[in-house]
Amino acid sequence: MPLKAPAGGFSYGMLLLITCGVGFLTFFGSYMRIPIVPLYAGSLGADALQVGIINGSFLFVTGILSLPMGLLSDRTGRKVLILWGLIVSIITAFLLYTCRTPGQLMLVYLFFGIGQAAFAPTMMSYVADFSPPTHIGRTYGWYTLAIYVGMSTGPASGGLVAHRLGYPAVFLCSGGLLLLVLAGTLFFLPRARTIALLRPPRLPFREAAGEVLRSPGLLACWLVTLGACMGTGTFITFVPLHASELGISVGHIGLIFAAQALSNALSRIPFGYLSDRTSNRSHLVVGGLMGFALCMAGLGMATHIFAFLAAAAGLGFCMGIGFTAIGALMTELVSPGCRGFAMGGYNSAIYLGMMLGSLVMGAVVKEIGFKNGFLLIGLVNVLVTGGFHVIFRRILPGSTSL
Repeated sequence: MPLKAPAGGFSYGMLLLITCGVGFLTFFGSYMRIPIVPLYAGSLGADALQVGIINGSFLFVTGILSLPMGLLSDRTGRKVLILWGLIVSIITAFLLYTCRTPGQLMLVYLFFGIGQAAFAPTMMSYVADFSPPTHIGRTYGWYTLAIYVGMSTGPASGGLVAHRLGYPAVFLCSGGLLLLVLAGTLFFLPRARTIALLRPPRLPFREAAGEVLRSPGLLACWLVTLGACMGTGTFITFVPLHASELGISVGHIGLIFAAQALSNALSRIPFGYLSDRTSNRSHLVVGGLMGFALCMAGLGMATHIFAFLAAAAGLGFCMGIGFTAIGALMTELVSPGCRGFAMGGYNSAIYLGMMLGSLVMGAVVKEIGFKNGFLLIGLVNVLVTGGFHVIFRRILPGSTSL
């Protein structure tokens, strides 16, 4: 018998299909521009430093604003903020088409970060609102699979459009697709209060902040996410340079990233279902992220394409295990009225971690080399995951707070 929310008459399966579709198309359309903006900036005369600042400003703004945007969604309602995030992303896509200087690109990209910060944590909170507690793991498995596929295929499609029609055409395609997503979201995505299994109360800011700060388990989730995403930022930024230095071709480097993306995507569904059958999801987080740390070290020690492929595939597999469990675990650590706050902090940790992985590890790698740099980020993740494990050992079975 299909699961239904107590109000609105929408089945669980239909809501999951709608949210996965919105998530996939939004990230696909938004990420079409991700690899193109640096190239377009270079064509407008930007040097390497300016390109780094443009990309870094997007990650920084998204990371800083995700937490307050998540908190805002607890008060204004999910759908309102989702729509505004889409509107900002659409406007910035068309503004990118008009940019003619690197400075203009940076300014527009700052606002793109605002749109992402409004959309990403709010959609994750919306997904938790309609999912029964018995299904939260598989729900996040399907949803994160959808957005990850969008994040992976969007850049490739953007590159194809740029190759055939030029850089500015990518921004028009991105904006046009997001316009369609906006229309579909407006008409087909129910308001959260009509489908939530329990309508969350709107908590005052002090009460919501107090609940979050009194939950070391939630703070541990944020911290372990920050550490893992520092590793992800290191992987994205420095694996191409590390592999190239060892004589691995550009085509084979592409295969390394494909191995990571494929194993990451395929592992999310089975481990999402498994987490719903596990009495303590933190065990999956610890196992997945300890494996993640080991694979980061393996990337540093790799000298041949097959070693890189094995480490990258293992990395993606472990990310699928750990991140799916973290998303589900956080919904159990706070009341429904604080979900936006929790998911906002989670998304802040993701974007700030990736930014730190690129910036901080760049200076580290310059001093100690690629091999030691990857070993170091692996060690950082072992320590952070160990701290996470210590905190959750103090949580009694079935408890949601310390």
